[in-house]
Amino acid sequence: QVQLVESGGGLVQAGDSLRLSCAASGRTFSIYNMGWFRQAPGKEREFVADRSRSGGTYYADSVKGRFTISRDNAKDTVYLQMNALKPEDTAVYYCAARQAGSGKYDYWGQGTQVTVSS
Repeated sequence: QVQLVESGGGLVQAGDSLRLSCAASGRTFSIYNMGWFRQAPGKEREFVADRSRSGGTYYADSVKGRFTISRDNAKDTVYLQMNALKPEDTAVYYCAARQAGSGKYDYWGQGTQVTVSS
């Protein structure tokens, strides 16, 4: 198994940037594809971004062009760079891991709060 711990959230103004980090431990990080999700109060969990082992990325339409997912295998860490933040981005952000070839994310972090004020 892999354990995931998010960090980097906080309170920012609209238009600001944040970089979230997700540190992995346990089973080797490199075998997993990684994703980011978020859940706003009163809303369902929403897909944000995914990065495959080969480097391919996929983004939700709501964040495409503003958010970037990346990973540093040497540090066992995946990042979510968030630019031009909007109040609508306010949510708890979770990182998640899935095995290559699987559409199901099996491992989740505890989440980090991102609040964007107008």
